[in-house]
Amino acid sequence: MLHRVAGEHLRGQTAAFMMGLGHGATHWIIATVYVLIPFLAKDLGLNYAQAGALVSLFHAAAFAANAGSGAIVDISGRYIRIACASLVIGALALIGVGFGNAMSWLVLPIIVIGLTNNLWHPAAISYLSISYPNTRGFALSLHTLGATLGDILGPLSAGFLLASMSWQSTALVNALPVFAVALIIALALGRDATASGANHQRQTSSSSYLQGLKSLATDRSILLLCTMAGFRSMTQNGLLVFLPLYLVNELSATSVLVGFAMMAIQAGAIISGPLAGAWSDKVGRKPVISLGLIGTSVCIFAMSWMVGAYAFIAMGALLGFIMFAIRPVIHGWTLDLAPPNMSGSAVSLLFATQSAMTMAVPIAGGLIADQWGLNAVFYILTATVSIAALMSFMIPEAKAQSRT
Repeated sequence: MLHRVAGEHLRGQTAAFMMGLGHGATHWIIATVYVLIPFLAKDLGLNYAQAGALVSLFHAAAFAANAGSGAIVDISGRYIRIACASLVIGALALIGVGFGNAMSWLVLPIIVIGLTNNLWHPAAISYLSISYPNTRGFALSLHTLGATLGDILGPLSAGFLLASMSWQSTALVNALPVFAVALIIALALGRDATASGANHQRQTSSSSYLQGLKSLATDRSILLLCTMAGFRSMTQNGLLVFLPLYLVNELSATSVLVGFAMMAIQAGAIISGPLAGAWSDKVGRKPVISLGLIGTSVCIFAMSWMVGAYAFIAMGALLGFIMFAIRPVIHGWTLDLAPPNMSGSAVSLLFATQSAMTMAVPIAGGLIADQWGLNAVFYILTATVSIAALMSFMIPEAKAQSRT
């Protein structure tokens, strides 16, 4: 059914599914860390601000990664090699988390996870944008579908493992599948990487690349879009940090219930993501994103009034159905507006903006929670996504031919 909506047979989406699998592995890693945080925080005696600081480190490192990752992708065209390297190094860093016995020990592996997480995106998203120019939104939604599966299965696996072993052992075990995914992608798409690189409009000199980068960084539409995405990212990542903390500390949820809750908030995007991506190919990116942001703000505000763990999780599931559906549409809109030979750098600019705006949220939210309680954090997150919704109306829709 989905291929009819998108206008392309699923059998032609092999590369999209493979890259989606890898994207899922990157999210499996960070989703595991999110579930571990309440338990390592208790074990190491960390307060909310200290726990939030670990996540802020992740986003700071992700921001730093964008400084050179887009240039490496655009100039080299080595999409698959770069993507696989990010998976292997990220898995090794998760193993490093498993050897942590103090907050100071966790700093380096968390930074490495942040670096490799954002090394993945310019390579993978550019590869798919070039491979599927006519159904970009749908292909990117399959890429995001993989992230959703990683966000679902990672917490669920971590939650069940935590019921029978320490958080250190859980980190070690959950790192292992990522190595297998990197090998699968290398074997399945290694040959295609060279062909795509040959068709890619690479820069011929560093000066021409810098000229293109300057043009990209001064494009008002792209800057508005990146800022809008930054406010949305503040909301999303704030929820991923404080939702499990709220469940454990306010609603006395078990590790299994926390894993289930983190799964539930992602599950709806399995359906909504591809539909939103395909719909945006037909009607444009703006209406899909604007409606999604408005719906997200309503759901988060409603969550702040939920009583009981199960009602809270149910509203979270509806929230995830709406909030995560628009991720690939934002990526598609960015690539619609950017020159094809600057796709990697456009993605880096998008993710750099998101990381820069997000890195303060975990620690700031932690300080707010320490002072006024976790419930106050949800009001702040409602405000950030409402700003994103307002900004979405200010961004011009890309011309139809930009998506073909």
